[in-house]
Amino acid sequence: MKLDSKSTLGILLITISILTLIPFIGLTDFHTKGEPREAIVAVSMLDSGNWILPENNGGDMAYKPPMFHWAIAVTSFLAGEVTEFTSRFPSALSAIIIALFTFLFYAKRTNNNLAFLTSLLFLSAFEIHRAAMASRVDMVLALFIILALFQLYQWTEKNLKGIPLIATLFMGAATLTKGPVGIILPCAVTGAYLLLRNENFWKLFYKLLITALISCILPAIWYYLAYQQGGSEFINLVMEENFGRFLGKMSYESHEQPIIYYIYTTIAGFIPWSILVLFSLFALKYSSPNLSVKTWWNKLKSAVKNTDPIRLFTFLAFAVIFVFYCIPKSKRSVYLLPIYPFLAFFLAEYMLYLLKKHQKVWRAFGIFLSILTGLVLIIFIVLKSGWVLPYLTNSGNFPEDIIYYIDAFHSSWDFVSVGCVIILIIVLYQVYKNKRELSLNNRYLYSVVALFFWLQILLDATILPTILNAKSMRPFAQQVEELIPEGKIYSYVGAPMMRFFIINFYNDNRVVEFEKEQPEEGYLLVGEKDYPHIAGKYSDKYKFTDILKSPRKGNDVKDIIHIYQFEKIK
Repeated sequence: MKLDSKSTLGILLITISILTLIPFIGLTDFHTKGEPREAIVAVSMLDSGNWILPENNGGDMAYKPPMFHWAIAVTSFLAGEVTEFTSRFPSALSAIIIALFTFLFYAKRTNNNLAFLTSLLFLSAFEIHRAAMASRVDMVLALFIILALFQLYQWTEKNLKGIPLIATLFMGAATLTKGPVGIILPCAVTGAYLLLRNENFWKLFYKLLITALISCILPAIWYYLAYQQGGSEFINLVMEENFGRFLGKMSYESHEQPIIYYIYTTIAGFIPWSILVLFSLFALKYSSPNLSVKTWWNKLKSAVKNTDPIRLFTFLAFAVIFVFYCIPKSKRSVYLLPIYPFLAFFLAEYMLYLLKKHQKVWRAFGIFLSILTGLVLIIFIVLKSGWVLPYLTNSGNFPEDIIYYIDAFHSSWDFVSVGCVIILIIVLYQVYKNKRELSLNNRYLYSVVALFFWLQILLDATILPTILNAKSMRPFAQQVEELIPEGKIYSYVGAPMMRFFIINFYNDNRVVEFEKEQPEEGYLLVGEKDYPHIAGKYSDKYKFTDILKSPRKGNDVKDIIHIYQFEKIK
């Protein structure tokens, strides 16, 4: 079996994908509001048996359609319970599938090595890795959009014969993950591509319209059943999450950003490879264009006409999706996840070009990444060994939060930590060794890529779990569970759409809203800043006794959390 054969590279890619993601997705406790908010929907599905529109967080509807929550629920059912691992597994699996099918898609139409490098760059991009390790809907949405695009391109290769049924299933699944964007984007990219390939407009319109309508069948069934349960409240939520978000008319904070936001977040999202591109800008030669607008336009049309189909489709998949998401006021970096395999293709081509034509750029980047890795290793060893902790503690010049996190690092060395350090040192040596053969083969390139993968493994296996678990409110949630082992836990949060998501998840979805139920007695979960409102509003109805206080601010409400025992005044 050849080392560069499709089957060998495919097996190697699957192995790398699994080893760099799956072992680490369960090591970190929930420490943001978003992950437990999604995971608790799956808890509600399994507990109530309602897989259409279950209530969670004290009576909320899920903000997104249920495909992602179904995936968590099925994984958790097989595992026996909803955990951090089962909640993140659909995202990690989606990233692995995208990487594999990206490789297969480009290997069939270009060459195996370029396709393999494309998938490696996709997997190692900062934004992709972060999304693959999180219990959020965006990576699953990206999976279905990307697979739909691959299927639609195959359909164009067959001259639009028949109906692309597999593509319609993927678009339907994407719509069941996050709404109509799952149909709009694949159809828009395919339509733009075929128009530029001189396809008849009305034939194209008819074909894509039929494809889009078939894609709507599965989502329409769920929307109908959900409406039967949720009524007008459900319709209002759907309108706000889809059209309100697009038009910037949300009733709550919706990540409004300027258009330039996506430029720098895409650059940041492709770290570290975007740094290589920035390095190369200083090595390229530039000349001022001396073309009239008419001449430039004619050259552009000629270039489009003569462009290889796969390159044109890849460019449009990036450009159309990028421009589409620039239109709404609401912008988040994860919205652009579907562009990453297509951008990775051009990045892979550019990296191979630099390896042949501008080797000094690769040497400089290799040195930069090696120094960065060396610094991370030194800092990790120092903090893990606890050498600086006594000095920081006794100096009195460092904030308590910094000392708290540094103290969390100080623990005994285990097999994983020692192994990561040893392997990183070996890979660093390989990068140094292979720079002599930079112009002979791609060994130096893959040594640098391997170095970054192992740096990610060090972060995911040891560094990030230490920091994020120290940040998480899970220990306080466990105190709440010990104090209130059964029954409802009442809560009040002044900010709209905000809940005690982490405490609710780790207490089996028992947190409900105090003002909705106003019980005779119980326990109230409330932030320090919100308590005066409750105390003042219900001073003549309830007696409140403070019995527990969180040591740090909560991850979701950003405030010190108190538990008050209360009872009605008779």
